[in-house]
Formats: sequence, structure tokens, C-alpha cells
Amino acid sequence: MREWQSQAHVRWYCRYHIVIVPKYRKKAIYGVLRKDIGGILRDLCQQFGVELVEGHAMSDHVHMCLSIPPKLSVAYTIGRLKGKSAVRIHRDYVKSRGNAKGANFWSTGYCVSTVGLDEGRVRQYIRQQEESDKRQDDLPLDD
Repeated sequence: MREWQSQAHVRWYCRYHIVIVPKYRKKAIYGVLRKDIGGILRDLCQQFGVELVEGHAMSDHVHMCLSIPPKLSVAYTIGRLKGKSAVRIHRDYVKSRGNAKGANFWSTGYCVSTVGLDEGRVRQYIRQQEESDKRQDDLPLDD
């Protein structure tokens, strides 16, 4: 059953499947950062009034299912999430390694689709994405 949200003059159910990637699609999300990036994004979503319904960090991209209120645009929300998380990642992880080149962690774009009636399938896809990638990595190369 869907949980409809309400504000003063609107009842809404807006969920989006969003994929964001690090700059140059480097496998930058690994180890400690991969474990902590969920907490960073969850904290920022809570600050912005957005619900992080489901999320999974891969080695070179992040899948999220977000519930964004209609008063916020998707582009604005993703821009703030990527900007603020890049600053935190730069401050806490990149700068401490000594190879600080700026707070440009995420690539410019993102992928977004509305979830609608297929939310269960999208959430299942997000959960199983890592297993699928591992299976593809284990395939032998044809010589």
C-alpha cells in the first residue's frame, strides 16, 4: 500500500530512481568511503526534507530511490545533494589523502526516472545491482 504524503494543500506520492556517478566514472567509491557515503547522503536528504527510500553504492556509481516533495524540483534536489556531498567527501576523505584538487567529486549529469507503479521492481533492481555486476565481472573474456 502506498503511503501518500500531505502538505497544506496537496497530497502527493513522488518517487524517483536516481543514478549519480563520480567524475570520469572512476571507481572512487570503495572501502571506507563506500560505507560512509550512504550516511552522508541520508543526512543530507534529511536536512533537505527528502526521504531516501532505498540506496546502494556501487564502486563507480550510486543508485537511490528518493521521495521528493512536489515543492522541490528534482534538478534542484540532486544539485544540492551532489554539491553538499562533494564538499563533505572532499573535506573528510580527499583532502586527508593529500591529493586535493577541488570539490569536484561527482560528474555533471545524473540519470532520473519516475518510479510510479513499478516501485517494487525498481527497489528490487537497486538491491540486486551489485550481484548482477559481480556476475558480469566473473564472465571470461573471449580471446
